[in-house]
Amino acid sequence: MTATTGPGTPPEASKEASEEASEEASVERVRAQVAAWLAENWQPGGGGPRWRERLVDSGWAAPTWPVEWFGRGLHRDLRRVVAEEFTRVGAKPAALDVTQLFANTILAHGTDEQKRSFVRPLALGEQQGCLLYSEPGAGSDLAALQTRADRDGDTWVVNGQKVWTSGAREATHGFLVARTDWDVPKHRGLTFFWLPLDQPGVDIRPIHQVTGGSEFNEVFLTDAVVADTHRLGDVNDGWRVLQTALGFERLIMGAAAGGSSRQRRRAGGGETTLADRQSPWTRQIGGADYVELAKKVGKADDPVTRQEIARLYTLEKVNAWNGLRARADAGRGASSPLASIGKLAMSRIVHTGVDVTTNLLGASSVLDGDTDPVAAEVNRSSFAAFVTSIGGGTDQIQRNIIGERVLGLPREPEVDKNVPFREVRKAQATRRFS
Repeated sequence: MTATTGPGTPPEASKEASEEASEEASVERVRAQVAAWLAENWQPGGGGPRWRERLVDSGWAAPTWPVEWFGRGLHRDLRRVVAEEFTRVGAKPAALDVTQLFANTILAHGTDEQKRSFVRPLALGEQQGCLLYSEPGAGSDLAALQTRADRDGDTWVVNGQKVWTSGAREATHGFLVARTDWDVPKHRGLTFFWLPLDQPGVDIRPIHQVTGGSEFNEVFLTDAVVADTHRLGDVNDGWRVLQTALGFERLIMGAAAGGSSRQRRRAGGGETTLADRQSPWTRQIGGADYVELAKKVGKADDPVTRQEIARLYTLEKVNAWNGLRARADAGRGASSPLASIGKLAMSRIVHTGVDVTTNLLGASSVLDGDTDPVAAEVNRSSFAAFVTSIGGGTDQIQRNIIGERVLGLPREPEVDKNVPFREVRKAQATRRFS
């Protein structure tokens, strides 16, 4: 209901009422615009490349992006209105302004030419990205990375090794962080690139995982070349760009905690399993499927089981609220430390969900194969859950960020903080050839 004003109304109340009325008008205006566009363009059961192209070019695929960059320029609070209208007609909202990590980072730090070159192809899925961050000797201490990029005129020559790279074999490009100055402290000598992967100097090798899949990869870079026009941000200012990209990644991973197990693995780098396609029992959406599984195995009336499911549901709901808070706190080109709370909570939720389903199934939870898709899903999820504790920054790193940037606790001592990286003791950078 819109607040009303009258004689004697305090100026503050009048202003609040005016703002409330304006907000309601904005909501209804946007709702009408989305509904009109969908009525003209959406057909039930539609989809495919042509639909995706119309959606991206209309701006409704990423409503909070700037109008000049395939958005509608809407306030982030209006995203839900767009999503509601898409859901109402049975269309899936793309929400690229939330989920498209690569385009969001390029919009935050790229030049206009980079935005023109990369944002639309990323939005259409014509370009796919991966994250070339971690190295054998630089995981949690990512600033200790030793992959180097040496300038050669208008290009950079890259040599080094990356590891645990999700989706590298499907990607066309990678967000690459490389060392460009060895004579300054480690955080200040890094530069951020959008590296084309289809070139002779890039060797991608899958890593066989305990889940049976090979979603992760090693990436060897030998005289790989990237144009300076593919550099995001200033030379040696890559750490700042990386924090933005990590912030978007953590927001995505934190938001995935309330979704399906398949969504969580995709956000965390895990693979889709047979059970994803066959089993409705372990989608783990808002706790509801845990209830169905409990009914199926005859434990729906067990008080301990009910309490565990209720606790998990509570964790998911609180984390969803925190995700809204984190997105509101993060402005364009900045990352919010609140995203670390969501990312850490997501890790806890996934592990807790595996514990609940394992307890529900009992000994059968260790089975694999097609004969029992539910058990196979739980079995594989128990292994894949550890991805969520590592990808996007380990749980330990998230606790440090929360302690220092959210709670204001003293920073951990850094003995190499002001030491030129060339002089810092570092892990041996090794190269393995087959």
